[in-house]
Amino acid sequence: VQLQACGGGLVQAGGFLRLSCAASGGTFSRPRMGWFRQAPGKEREFVAGIRLIDGTTYYSDSVKGRFTISRDNAKNTVDLQMNSLKPEDTAVYYCAANSGAGITTASTVDYWGQGTLVTVSS
Repeated sequence: VQLQACGGGLVQAGGFLRLSCAASGGTFSRPRMGWFRQAPGKEREFVAGIRLIDGTTYYSDSVKGRFTISRDNAKNTVDLQMNSLKPEDTAVYYCAANSGAGITTASTVDYWGQGTLVTVSS
């Protein structure tokens, strides 16, 4: 499984960005996908996840209500719509995929994409 993320950039607080992750391999090999982020000097943290078979979503408390994760199984893509961005959302965002259950813990992720930088200015 290979993951290719794009869509990062610089935005003002209150603005929005959309990240996209293109995945190789069928959904059977990566039934759960998600996004993590890592700010300078901090550990990588879970942001949002989705179960590809039925679209069940999971969010961290810090982004719930502002971010939306979605998938297009036909295109093998998972997107993260980020609204009402805050300076504390600034981080490198990573696309992730798991071959088994769960997608909320960085240490159990099977596949990582390259990071894409999101910078939110105040």
